[in-house]
This record gives sequence, structure tokens and C-alpha cells, in this order.
Amino acid sequence: MNEPGPKVGNPYVSTAQVAEALGIGISTVKRWVDQGVLPAHKTPGGHRKLLLSDVLRVVREGDFPRLDLTRLGLAAMVGETPDLKSLSAALLAALKQGEAETVRSLLLGAQRSGMAIETLADAVIAPAMRRLGHAWAEGRIDVWQEHQGTQLCAAVLYEIRATLEGPAVDTRPLAIGGGPEGDPYLLANLLAEMAMTSLGWNVVNLGPNTPLPSFRAALARTRPRLLWLSASYLVNPASFLDQYRQLYQEATRLGTAVAVGGQALNEEVRAQMLYTTFGDGMTHLVAFARSLQPGARPPRRGRPRRS
Repeated sequence: MNEPGPKVGNPYVSTAQVAEALGIGISTVKRWVDQGVLPAHKTPGGHRKLLLSDVLRVVREGDFPRLDLTRLGLAAMVGETPDLKSLSAALLAALKQGEAETVRSLLLGAQRSGMAIETLADAVIAPAMRRLGHAWAEGRIDVWQEHQGTQLCAAVLYEIRATLEGPAVDTRPLAIGGGPEGDPYLLANLLAEMAMTSLGWNVVNLGPNTPLPSFRAALARTRPRLLWLSASYLVNPASFLDQYRQLYQEATRLGTAVAVGGQALNEEVRAQMLYTTFGDGMTHLVAFARSLQPGARPPRRGRPRRS
């Protein structure tokens, strides 16, 4: 008898469920566990299970002709490319109207269908939030509606984030990040945290409005592999640049890669900065982070590919 899919909110699945969902043998799944392709975790009850976010990472990076995500309690993945523009437009309409359940249904539905967090961020949420901000700036909605929309979106993302979290593993690379002092924007860093977590990193999100000297202190204490800095707003660009130079020097001393992004880092500001990489979205951050990851490469056509 087939095992039922996980209950809603349960981030763990069994090797048997994964084998059925991917159309492969249980022995293959166990071999991937042994090789570190699919890390095994102990649930709060002491059982060894696989984290659903790890399985989805393998699904996104692999090629499985007999894929059936309904075995994992997820919506079936269709062969056609999702209509991301329509999804983003529907999200915008729900945010404007303050329709919490619609926002939840749209975002959870996209995530449960197997959509990558970076795709959800760049192609669905970011365009909707930009248009929501423009509507406020042009006087077509009040600021309370823009704030309400942001909070509705954040609430669902926190719900999704809870399904991505697993026990911290020392062998996974560490990333820390956040936004500079005076920058109040929450969503970009929350999405960066989620995208990195789904990729298999240990992540510390310092959140928005964090002084750059505090980033330096965090670097010295944690010695991460990657630091991301998302700047949507700068109170004083000159002061930011001065403090950033010291932050970058500390990162260089520790061997930490620095990824920066955000609309506040225009060409004039960026011309005065040193960094490892600059990106205009989560897709770029994920691609860069993947290039830094040690260990096994993702499986292709049902088999792990050795490095």
C-alpha cells in the first residue's frame, strides 16, 4: 500500500514517498542519502526522514520522466510553463484588495506545485510589489493599502519558510545577510533567506535596518561562506559607502564572498563599491550561491552525477 503524502505543514517525507514521487527505487534514494545528495534528518519524534525542501531541490535540478509530486502531498507539476504574468497580476489584485486568503492560496499553490523560491520571488512577487508601490506613489491607493499588502505577502512567506527549515548541519555552507541601516524593506531579505535555505545552506537573516558595523561583527563571529546585502533604500549614500568599504575589507580578510543587490545600488553608487557579485534578483543570487557549494552535483535522469 502506498504511503499517504505528508500532512499540511509537515516538512518531512519518507524514502518510500520520495521513491514513488520520483519514479525510482528506494535503494536509489537511500544511496543518495549515503552520498549526501539528499541529507537525512531526525524528526522531533526521533525518526530519520528527508526534508521536503531538499527533495524539491533535487526535483528542480534533476530530470525525472515519471515524476508525481502528488505522492508528496503537493500539486501535480504540469508540463507547460506556468503563466507567471497572470499569477503576478492576480497576486497584485489580491494585495490591493487586502484578500488574505487569496494571497495565501496563490503563493502556497505556486510553492506546492514545485516552483522554485527564486522564480516565485523574481517573476511573481517582485513585479506585484513594484506595481503596488507605484500605485501608492501615483496616489491610486493609500499608503495603508501598500503596507497591508506587504504584511499579507510576508505572512504567507513566513508560512512557507517554516516548511523549508531543517536542523542546522555543520557541513552545510553558511550565509548571512540583510539590509543596511535605514532600509525598512523586509521582503527582499526574507526571500533571499528562503531561496538560500531551499538550496541547502545554513542561513542567518539579520533582516532590514541593520547597521553595517553590525554586519562586520557578525562576519567576525560566524565566518560565513557568503554575505548578501540587499539595499532598497539608502539614508546617506556617502556614509553607506564609507562603512561598506570597511565591511568589504573584513569579508576579504575572512574569505567571505559578497553578493550585493537592490534598487538603491544604482550605477553611481555601484561604481564606488567592490563586491564579488552583483545581482538584480534572487535567481542570480541562487546561481552564484550554487557555484560556491561544495559536494555532490545534482542528479540527472534519476542518477546523482559525481563531481
